[in-house]
Amino acid sequence: MDAIPKTSQRILKYIEDKGQASGNELARALNITDRAVRKQLNNLLAEGKVYKIGKPPRVFYLVQKEKEQAQGDVIPNHLRKVIEEHYLIITPAGEQKEGVEGFAYWCEKQHLPILKTAVEYERTLRKYEAYKKNGLIDGMYKLKHTFDSVYLDKIFYLDFYSIERFGKTKLGQLLLYAKQSQNRSLMRELAVRVKPVVNMLMKKFIVDAVGFIPPTVKREVQLMKELERQLNLSSPNISLVKVKTPIVVPQKTLTKLPDRVENARSTIMVNDTRSFNSLLLIDDALGSGSTLNETAQKIKKQKVAKKVVGLAITGSFSGFEIISEI
Repeated sequence: MDAIPKTSQRILKYIEDKGQASGNELARALNITDRAVRKQLNNLLAEGKVYKIGKPPRVFYLVQKEKEQAQGDVIPNHLRKVIEEHYLIITPAGEQKEGVEGFAYWCEKQHLPILKTAVEYERTLRKYEAYKKNGLIDGMYKLKHTFDSVYLDKIFYLDFYSIERFGKTKLGQLLLYAKQSQNRSLMRELAVRVKPVVNMLMKKFIVDAVGFIPPTVKREVQLMKELERQLNLSSPNISLVKVKTPIVVPQKTLTKLPDRVENARSTIMVNDTRSFNSLLLIDDALGSGSTLNETAQKIKKQKVAKKVVGLAITGSFSGFEIISEI
């Protein structure tokens, strides 16, 4: 007499045969209680045998590829730790895969040997980490070699938007898809990462006011507004206005530096008459630096602040074309 398959095996077999299945479907098809299905699915998720897509109430479960799982197993612990901390990919299907799972997925898609690629990834990260001090990248060198006049007293960003060969960094992925999909969950995740840095800079430079660069493209959920709300800073917030023009021209569409400077100079206005000593000016990404630099010039010219410290979530390593998609 054949042994009755375990509940978890029955669930796996059903999902594998169907390609995907929801929890409710599994309960009905296999005559199992909802509670038992949830328990088994949680175990299978923890073991990496299945993964899920969608949001409640429409969540579907799929079988994890065995090859992808096996690939991740060959990565030694010291490399695994680095990948778990730094790697994130948003798949074309809209799944957020982090750490070794995401790295194995990417290697599989690129037809790359995972161990050799993991070694190269760690080496590449070390190269870019060398530019960080206390977890921040100082962008003054980039600005001073881009503009004849720099009006920012300091400029920092948390990470590069993209690195060679491996593409967007973890923050780069979060930033791109937070904006493009207007995803509040990703925006909150960004705010959690940004807030300690904002608090540190405000304390270090004795900042007594903040400003958020206004968005150009109209969206139902605006990243900078959501970031402002999530940070919930007690310091005064100066009024920066993006002027409405007959034709909206986003910075990302401009490929020449003079055009970006003209765009920022002509469309961002400082609508504030208060006066502060030191101001923290926050933007989502630093490409050429035109927006932050031109806004800082206006802030100083109108005597709204004597000192302006800039902060971007991500920045480019060289040039600015690589973040034109944001």
